[in-house]
Amino acid sequence: MHANPLSEPERSHSSGTAGVGAFQFVLHSHLPYCRRAGRWPHGEEWLHEALAETYIPLLNTLNDLRERQIPCQMTLSMTPVLVEQLADADICASFIVYLDEEIEMASRDVGRFARTGDGQLHYMANYYRDYYQAIKESFCERYDHDVISAFRRLQDDGCIEISTCAATHGYLPLLSRDASIYAQIRTAVASYERHFGRPPRTIWLPECAYRPAQRDPDGVLRPGLEAFLASQGLRCFFVETSAIEQGRAGYRPRAALAMGPYAMAERRFQEATASAETATSQAELSAKAGGTTYRAYTVSQPEGSITSPPVAVIGRNERTGMQVWSAEWGYPGDPSYREFHRKDPVSGLQYWRVTGPNTELGDKDAYHPDWADQRVGEHAAHYAGLVAELLQDYAQQTGEYGLISSNYDTELFGHWWFEGVRWIGQVLLHLAENPAVDLVTTSGYLESHPPEHAISVPEGSWGAGGTHWTWDNPDTHWMWAPIHGAERRMEQLVARHPQAEGALLAALNQAARELLLLQSSDWPFLVTTGQAREYATRRFGEHLSRFEQLTEAIEANDEVAAEELAVRFLALDNAFPDLDYRWFAERQGRA
Repeated sequence: MHANPLSEPERSHSSGTAGVGAFQFVLHSHLPYCRRAGRWPHGEEWLHEALAETYIPLLNTLNDLRERQIPCQMTLSMTPVLVEQLADADICASFIVYLDEEIEMASRDVGRFARTGDGQLHYMANYYRDYYQAIKESFCERYDHDVISAFRRLQDDGCIEISTCAATHGYLPLLSRDASIYAQIRTAVASYERHFGRPPRTIWLPECAYRPAQRDPDGVLRPGLEAFLASQGLRCFFVETSAIEQGRAGYRPRAALAMGPYAMAERRFQEATASAETATSQAELSAKAGGTTYRAYTVSQPEGSITSPPVAVIGRNERTGMQVWSAEWGYPGDPSYREFHRKDPVSGLQYWRVTGPNTELGDKDAYHPDWADQRVGEHAAHYAGLVAELLQDYAQQTGEYGLISSNYDTELFGHWWFEGVRWIGQVLLHLAENPAVDLVTTSGYLESHPPEHAISVPEGSWGAGGTHWTWDNPDTHWMWAPIHGAERRMEQLVARHPQAEGALLAALNQAARELLLLQSSDWPFLVTTGQAREYATRRFGEHLSRFEQLTEAIEANDEVAAEELAVRFLALDNAFPDLDYRWFAERQGRA
């Protein structure tokens, strides 16, 4: 691992001739489907917190840059299931309730800390009261209760590219039927077109999980995932560093991450797979030669075949990624930044700073926003200088125009790392002022620099060990048989009712909706990480039960029961109103 770059001498931000390379943030925005599924500690509160701490601050940051005519560009992945929820009237109404509650809690803390005489906590209570009031004003007045339209305007103005994802973040390599992969992507495209007024051009595969062509247990050759993308107009996807550098050559254990549930999964994976055999396997894989994340590639199968039209792949840049993620020297661990894990026992507000890497939660010092702001400026300048230096080095070494794609979960910024959205804004500002670096969107980069080389992408993900383990392990393996059974059952229903109408059509569409929600990667992920094991198990069981109740009524030709169930379940699960159950028609071996 690199030494802490901040301990090195400061580097110049102006590096050589203009346009030596390109940079893009790729932020992946996703939360589980939690509409009408409870609030604290799990449920709609996830959406409320992300709106208040991440999505609205990000909108404000990007719009502020645009209004200052700063030519900033980036790629923002938004999962269809998240978009559907953020556009939902019930979610928007409950968000206002959440903000009012936070404002009230902060106001009460103002009085409480005034009585105790704790000056810094009293200041912070006022800070939070003003913060949530400003978020409410942005949501209601600046964006008219409609953040999806606000993101759409940024895309229409050329500031961002919005990338799609599988409909419910289904873990595509572990789905047993090609009909399910097709339906996940087809539903995503339809949702995107309805909300953003154009077809998507790029996609973030859930968990960066990829699967090349392979034979199923029946001997049928199943297409690689890129074939499904090509058939539906998608021209690029993103993968983990190691998928480009081959095997696990670029793989870093996520136990080294400073924060987030992926670190929990990585630690469990390392414990479960610690053996000489595993170590040998990783050493062998690390010896494989591969590509570089500084360019895009056309995806090819191992035998050399390429889809028509071709699909590009871009890998996550490891060096810039670790500058944020590293537990040892990543920015979010700075002592001045807000501590995520300690919350006030009365209001739940976060009044403390990181203080130090080994400081116990009870010993944390009070948070000072002005101290944090100073560090944001320093870290943004450092990161922008690092990007310029890396691109300059790549150009000097290869004579090529390079790309740095820095891929992160959007919710890392603002939620886990409170100051992170402000940091993004300042990084974009620094890079926009640097003539050596071109800020790009994914499609913009591919249009000006189409791939010149092909690469065969290995199976894997950005999860623990670069494998599927996070989603299929001894704690979650029981989930996959019900999913696979439901997939086949849905195919059979489509074959039996190819042209349903009326109540039967509504019931079949609702069954398809429940199957998509059942396939969400969130349920096994939350079980593995232990964040919300009981909640995830319950939600998985609810969607499975709703699917089974609907299919049993349909199979029994009980139209009255099917209609009643469809109406009742639609009130709970109403995403994807244009979903067509026939998208689940059997197509094994075909994209």
